[in-house]
Amino acid sequence: MGDYIQVGKTNELEDGAMKEVIAQGREILLARVGNNYYAADNRCPHMGGKLSQGTLEGTVVTCPRHSSQFDLNDGRVLRWLKASGLIAAVGKALKPPRPITTYSVKVEDDRILIEI
Repeated sequence: MGDYIQVGKTNELEDGAMKEVIAQGREILLARVGNNYYAADNRCPHMGGKLSQGTLEGTVVTCPRHSSQFDLNDGRVLRWLKASGLIAAVGKALKPPRPITTYSVKVEDDRILIEI
């Protein structure tokens, strides 16, 4: 088990918003959905796009580069890239789908903490 470190305050993130934070030298995506907060690696494992610059719909984050999608609940891949047929097959063969790492989040008073 890691240590919990503060990465922000609750008033810094509106519902449905996300941002990049740096925690122990790592780029972390911090997102808020309702009263829940989520943290994950900010770089897409497909081609390294910054997920914080993508879109957020519920707990699904979409990469701005090739529209890969991940669930912030557990990091699982929902879509590896927005393509079909031969392009999708070649893309998956060259770079197989990989989930993003997610981090445990807790809120104490107005502080957002993640476990690293």
